[in-house]
Amino acid sequence: MRTYDLTPFYRSTVGFDRLFSLLDRATLDGSPGYPPYNIERTAENSYRITVAVSGFSQGELSIVAKENTLTIKGEKTANENAKDKAEVLYRGIAARAFERVFQLADYVVVKNASLENGLLHVDLVREIPEAKKPRSIQISTSAQAAQVVDGSAEKAAA
Repeated sequence: MRTYDLTPFYRSTVGFDRLFSLLDRATLDGSPGYPPYNIERTAENSYRITVAVSGFSQGELSIVAKENTLTIKGEKTANENAKDKAEVLYRGIAARAFERVFQLADYVVVKNASLENGLLHVDLVREIPEAKKPRSIQISTSAQAAQVVDGSAEKAAA
C-alpha cells in the first residue's frame, strides 16, 4: 500500500514526467513475479540480465530493445502431439506467456543474448559517446598565457 501521493510533483514540475511515472510503476502492488530474474554487474559498464525461462525454446522467446526499454516476451506454442501422449495430472512447471519490461539508462545497449540450461542471458553495455565523456582541461598560469600572447604579437609585427 502506498503512503504518499506524487500528484503535487506532477503539477509543479516540468520535464520530470518520466521519473515520476517510473516511481509510480515501481510502487504498484502485485508486481508480477514470473518469470524470476537476476540483474548482475559483470564489469564497470557491463551488466547481465538472467531470466529463468525453463520450458521455452529459442523460437518462443523474443527480445526487443526500443529507446530506453528492454522487453522480453515468451509465448508457448500449442504442441498438440504432446497432449495426445500423456494426461497431465499436476502442472508445477509454469508454461504461461509472459512479458517482462526493463527500463534502461541512457547509452545502455544490448550486446548479446543467449539461452542455455533454461536461462536466458542478456548482456548489456553502457557505451557513453566521446562527446559526453568528461575531459580534463589543462590549467595554465597567467605568466604562460602572457608569454603566448606576447609571442603572437611579435609574429604579427614581423
